[in-house]
Amino acid sequence: MDTFPSDDGTRLAYHRIGNGPPVVCLPGGPLLPSSYLDDLGGLSAYRCLVRLDLRGTGGSAAPADPASYRWDRQVGDVEALRTHLGLDRLDLVGHSAGASLALAYAARHPDRVNSLALVTPSPRPVGVEVTDQDRRALAELRRGEPWFPAASEAFGRIWSGDATEADWTAIEPFSHGRWDAAHEAYCARMDAERDSAVAPLYYAPGAPDPAAVRSALAQLPAPVLLLAGGYDVGLPPTCAADYAKLFPHAQLVVQPGAGHFPWLDDPESFVATMADFLR
Repeated sequence: MDTFPSDDGTRLAYHRIGNGPPVVCLPGGPLLPSSYLDDLGGLSAYRCLVRLDLRGTGGSAAPADPASYRWDRQVGDVEALRTHLGLDRLDLVGHSAGASLALAYAARHPDRVNSLALVTPSPRPVGVEVTDQDRRALAELRRGEPWFPAASEAFGRIWSGDATEADWTAIEPFSHGRWDAAHEAYCARMDAERDSAVAPLYYAPGAPDPAAVRSALAQLPAPVLLLAGGYDVGLPPTCAADYAKLFPHAQLVVQPGAGHFPWLDDPESFVATMADFLR
């Protein structure tokens, strides 16, 4: 682990894995330590992954101003990392909520982005609509799974506004292409590392309006990869197609049988797609 100071003095940590040209990886959660990304299914065999622990997570210090947890306010952290690494431009990979920060950086510093890979990104910062019907249709594809009845009932309570904390745990299988002991343990580790008091601050009010973000990204000169999971209820493939249209130079890849963490469900397919794009 290495550290560097951000523009407001917060000491941030990052982790290097692998060799070759660096790729800066921004984790989701929101605000999970970057350790859950691991080596992204073996992508480190092709590039050096520079995993940033966002402020207040992993080895990074908590900021003096809690308002700076908001996704768009962490752009300065990514820029400070670029300067610290001595890079003119960045290859950026953002997963889930981490893609929101990657988009904010690209919108503010389009000339400093060499390439942008969005892995099952959150639709929130760009206002792509994902309806309950979109999610229901995708969830129905899993009807044959043994966990489906309980997870489907929990989804119903969430949609009706009557959810309990247990219901959010019960729907976790919908975020994975397969649900087994390994994936269940993976989710348990993430849940244990999640700071429920801080996570809501990432999407706190006051961030840029989606229309403004979309307008900025419409001029982005860098190539963009949007990698969606065929089973990801967070961003169903039909909605991912609308998302990809926001960029002038975007490629949409839907990984069949994958959920919200595609490098877990089919590492070989994920790494092949990412390595080809980053090449």
